[in-house]
Amino acid sequence: MGIKVLIPYLYVLYLVLFFVGFQGLVQGRLLSIKKPDPNNAAATARWLVSQNSWGVLNTISSDLGGAPFGNVVSFSDGLPNKGSGIPYFYLTALDPTARDALKDDRASLTISEYPIGTCGKIDPENPTCAKITLTGKLKLVDENSKEAEFAKSALFSKHAEMKGWPKDHEFQFFKLEIENIFLIDWFGGPKPLTLDQYLHPSLNILAFVL
Repeated sequence: MGIKVLIPYLYVLYLVLFFVGFQGLVQGRLLSIKKPDPNNAAATARWLVSQNSWGVLNTISSDLGGAPFGNVVSFSDGLPNKGSGIPYFYLTALDPTARDALKDDRASLTISEYPIGTCGKIDPENPTCAKITLTGKLKLVDENSKEAEFAKSALFSKHAEMKGWPKDHEFQFFKLEIENIFLIDWFGGPKPLTLDQYLHPSLNILAFVL
């Protein structure tokens, strides 16, 4: 087959690859071609956390007499396409969320599939548009630990702006120590999912487009 015959096919291939790459690029990450099968709760949960860059972090408010307080925050669970499943945050005590956690570390993080762009035109509350709430303890990471270095790499690789945030605001690294997982990714109510299942899903299920 001559090169002139191949050119149209190569051009079509180029357009397909460009479209997939453009659609998949979100905050410097490449999305998987499609989200995991709804029957695979662990893979779906890890996909949601890895592919998202922000969520609503809920704490027990010290300013509101113990009422729940939700705050939009950026997070990362690892380097792009190498998520650990554990969300890390870069917070300042000038903000209520960090202040709350330092007094009462009970917290939860809620994440939706909707910002990823894979829910189509359905409403975010539709059960087929997956959502997850991770509940546990919001802990301050030891600034002199290897984990702090990991948190820094994880967050700054996905949120480059953080590198320039004011030093006098004394931002610190926090993590959510997960104790419970609430996941809905289809009709029929929440999917049963243990912490061990969430942290150790099959590696082949978490393969991403390179």
